[in-house]
Amino acid sequence: MKHLIIVLILLMATSCQYFETDKISKETFYQEELQTIDWKDVDQYPAFPKCENFTEKIQQKGCFENELSTHLRLTFTNHNAVAGRDLNDTVAVKFTISNTGKLSIKEMQITETIKTEFPLLPRWIEESIDSLQAVAPAYKRGIPVATQFVLPIIVKTNSL
Repeated sequence: MKHLIIVLILLMATSCQYFETDKISKETFYQEELQTIDWKDVDQYPAFPKCENFTEKIQQKGCFENELSTHLRLTFTNHNAVAGRDLNDTVAVKFTISNTGKLSIKEMQITETIKTEFPLLPRWIEESIDSLQAVAPAYKRGIPVATQFVLPIIVKTNSL
């Protein structure tokens, strides 16, 4: 009985340490959480009203890019641009979508050949982007965030 009492006393004296938890500061927790976030990817892509029903990120991105490409193609078709020679080149348009959903062009990479054949192309692209309907911004963890995209525009013509 004496041994049992001694063992119980020792257990009671040492068992409290097993229930202690390490407290971490809010700042430490915040820094650890920031390191686990993939900042190069969003949880939800920007969306035109037509694309808001898609739940998968791949579908959201595809719909967004398709709607944007279709809009640009219609704009170019309306200008009835005609090239004097065969072209098969790409224009890279780098644009941002703000956390409020505003699209703006940051940079356009246009070859000299395309500039020569279609000197108004940069203006057409800008007008096309400016005339787009409202876009819902991208979301990361439920918060609207700004995003950047590069949209390649293939310019392919046949000479007359």
